[in-house]
Amino acid sequence: MAAAAQTSDEAIVLLHGLWMHGLTMEPLAWRLRQHHGFQVHVYDYPSVGQGIAPNRRRLEEFLHQIPARKLHLVGHSLGGVLALQTLARMTAAPPGRVVCIGSPLVGSDAAAELASWTGGKAMLGKTLRESVLESPLSVYEGDREVGVIAGNLGLGIGAVTQALDAPHDGTVSVRETQLPGITDHVVLPVTHTAMLLSRKVADQAAYFIRHGKFRRT
Repeated sequence: MAAAAQTSDEAIVLLHGLWMHGLTMEPLAWRLRQHHGFQVHVYDYPSVGQGIAPNRRRLEEFLHQIPARKLHLVGHSLGGVLALQTLARMTAAPPGRVVCIGSPLVGSDAAAELASWTGGKAMLGKTLRESVLESPLSVYEGDREVGVIAGNLGLGIGAVTQALDAPHDGTVSVRETQLPGITDHVVLPVTHTAMLLSRKVADQAAYFIRHGKFRRT
């Protein structure tokens, strides 16, 4: 989706996960627009066919096209990894916050097991292999506030492979989302895929973008 030409005070860019398309982010985009009043751009990228370096460059070019004084990134799963790795190398970016939703920030046991299967590495694609399995983040040292939303309703590939430590969202364990250096972390009773449809996830993401912390009840 092309960036709008009109300058706004702030905007959000949504990034999808592995094997997904930008369309999968539309339910979350709709909630952020309709319920919270944000201008939202959905970014689509080749999660399998391209490596992390070209995907970083593509995202950086896209972000430079968005005329917003504040620019926030919200990434689901691999999208959160791509967001942090891009911002770590990006210069002259507008200020803003980052929300990672179910992102395997410090590695992925489920992906590592899948990579050991015949044809598994090809299925995972280059971006995940390079950014999560081969060179995962060890600590966040950027100047943006980063919030991470994890799920603990364990239905998904993790329940089949039994590769994940509990609690997990069916694909990513809570432990794998706990990157040292992030600003805040919250766990919600949702599965990995259902995060994209969850009103609670959208509300927490919006709250973090507004306040730099998650809402506690």
